[in-house]
Amino acid sequence: MSYTGPEFDPPQQRRSRRAPMTVALAALVPGALLGWVVFEGVGKPGGNGGGDADAATPRSASVSPGDDAKVPSPSAALPLKGKVVVIDPGHNPGNFQHTSEINQKVDIGTNWKECDTTGTATNAGYSEARFTLDVAHRLRTLLEEQGATVKLTRDGDQPVWGPCVDQRAKIGNDAHADAAISIHADGAPEGDRGFHVILPASVHSGSADTRPIVGPSRTLGEHIESDFAKATGSSPSNYVGNGTGLDVRKDLGGLNLSTVPKVFIECGNMRDSKDAALVTSGAWRQKAAQGISDGIADFLGK
Repeated sequence: MSYTGPEFDPPQQRRSRRAPMTVALAALVPGALLGWVVFEGVGKPGGNGGGDADAATPRSASVSPGDDAKVPSPSAALPLKGKVVVIDPGHNPGNFQHTSEINQKVDIGTNWKECDTTGTATNAGYSEARFTLDVAHRLRTLLEEQGATVKLTRDGDQPVWGPCVDQRAKIGNDAHADAAISIHADGAPEGDRGFHVILPASVHSGSADTRPIVGPSRTLGEHIESDFAKATGSSPSNYVGNGTGLDVRKDLGGLNLSTVPKVFIECGNMRDSKDAALVTSGAWRQKAAQGISDGIADFLGK
């Protein structure tokens, strides 16, 4: 049997059937509209009578009591806020022109020693003084980004020589530093490689008394040794410290005269060709600064 669809219905029949439906719909539409208006005016079930307010503040945008815990606190964003760090970039480019000044003797507690030295350099002439200031500037930026107050014992061309080792210690003491770091690079023979951190020995002689800082300085040094190795990929010295990356000395005025936790770091041997390639690389110096920064931050966050 064949099927005859609606499209084959006679036109008059279609008009007669739709006429009542059209009238019915015309009657229903105004009522529906009126009901919607009343519904929106009175308010939806569970609403507050203001449909626009709900639309302006989507449920997903509301703040729950627990959301505050997700917002980093100022202390988390600036973990070193309130901490003071003194950075001592070793030597000074101007020391070469002021040999008489830097050769004058100063009291370091255990004995008298030269005010400062010229420092070393790579075989190609990149000086330790330039290296230490560059790392110091990078380190300062990293620490300040974490909220620390940072002071340098020398910065750029000021002073033009020195300062003397006793003055370098005094700068950290006067700042009541929470941590102090003296940055250096070594000048050992070719083949001697790696870095080491120098810790203060227990000294109680003359104007020097390191006994209160020996413990915290060791903790600081251990953090820096560990984080410096991680950040740079460098190995602890193969000629100082028996592979520990740590060395204890009592002949350095910058440590003997310090009353705040302080260490030195010899970042590498500038006279070794492989270490020289590292210290002359800006990318590596940034890693060195990062390692020192991480160590200081770990120490201050203890």
